[in-house]
Amino acid sequence: MRAPPSSALPLVASIVVPMKNEAENVELLVNEIEQACRDVCIEAIFVDDGSTDATRARILAAMASRPWLRLVVHGRSGGQSAAVHSGVLAARAALVCTLDGDGQNPPSEIPHLLAPFLVPGRPEMLGLVAGQRVNRADTLSKRIASRIANAIRARVLSDATRDTGCGLKAFRRDVFLELPYFNHMHRYLPALVAAQGFTLAHVDVAHRSRHAGVSNYTNLQRALVGLHDLVGVAWLIRRRKIVRPEEQGVRSCMTFSSSSESSPRRISLG
Repeated sequence: MRAPPSSALPLVASIVVPMKNEAENVELLVNEIEQACRDVCIEAIFVDDGSTDATRARILAAMASRPWLRLVVHGRSGGQSAAVHSGVLAARAALVCTLDGDGQNPPSEIPHLLAPFLVPGRPEMLGLVAGQRVNRADTLSKRIASRIANAIRARVLSDATRDTGCGLKAFRRDVFLELPYFNHMHRYLPALVAAQGFTLAHVDVAHRSRHAGVSNYTNLQRALVGLHDLVGVAWLIRRRKIVRPEEQGVRSCMTFSSSSESSPRRISLG
């Protein structure tokens, strides 16, 4: 692992990991991120989304010997999209990479997601690289539910993404912060980014069984919120801003003379 952001090295990426009651997965993910990014200057932001187990304590313990590791805490659970959003707001790098906190997304895939942004000659408007899981290590019912949901979403939104539920994604921080925030937005990032005029790239990524703990969602919960959100996302995209501003001309700063007439007034509050 390269030196932390306080060094002279440029910070390449911020890794954001939303976690809720994932205490048994903290050590695994921290160690694997450290191994995967040993040649890159990164920071990792673990977002504790109102956990009631030892998740926060495990992260704090790991931080003691890892200056590149950071912790953001939600006092109560706000959901995965809220955790991702908080992590991106805290991020100090121009590029952000996300992965789920359950250990099913191998951190070894992080360099593959960042690569399209770092190669010479990359598309200027590349906004997001979406991981797409292959050989998914999920139950049959979960795979079927995901396949149906992805098919419906692709038909409605035409986002050209086979698997938007994959937690492995890399994107420009400024692009993400332009998007409208709403709960469950993380499932619609490709469509939202593309609607802003940015291009997408896709990378096949590995998937594995959950290391420990239990899922925070059921197939029924995903289906119910998915249908409701899909209608809202389709509406947002139809009503999106369709022009992008471009500043022209020479920029300069206003200066003030030292005379009393033109100097800005000092205002005292309270």
